[in-house]
Amino acid sequence: MKILTLLALAAAAATASVPAAAQFAKAEDAIKYRQSSFSVLGHHFGRLGAMVNGKVAFDAKAAQENADIVAMMAKLPAAGFGAGTDHGAPTKAKPEIWTEQAKFKEHADKMETETAKLAVAARTGHLDTLKAAFGDAAKTCKACHDAYRNK
Repeated sequence: MKILTLLALAAAAATASVPAAAQFAKAEDAIKYRQSSFSVLGHHFGRLGAMVNGKVAFDAKAAQENADIVAMMAKLPAAGFGAGTDHGAPTKAKPEIWTEQAKFKEHADKMETETAKLAVAARTGHLDTLKAAFGDAAKTCKACHDAYRNK
């Protein structure tokens, strides 16, 4: 089952480099895609946060699995922010995403970088290493939410 899930995630990541217009028939589809991507990413990031904050026991294997999913999922949402996807379904995205695309891309790239580092940190099996990387990744999430997400 894990292999099928990883293959599906890998296939989804491979399509992330295709222009958004080629992937989505309607803006609503792109919005649902990015929201779903963020939802899965957030769920697995939350599992790591629970370990980092001592709310659940640290489990090195679970941390690694969740961090790997977070790193993979961080590559996906950007494809759902193409031209014309600022409307078509309810969204918390601020209009600045489309008027400040270079700056928004910097945030997305930083998230990918920091979540990749998080996955590497999780492979060490050390909670303190995970905590440091988690904090850095969380900062990238917060910075982007502060700039580009309505409450």
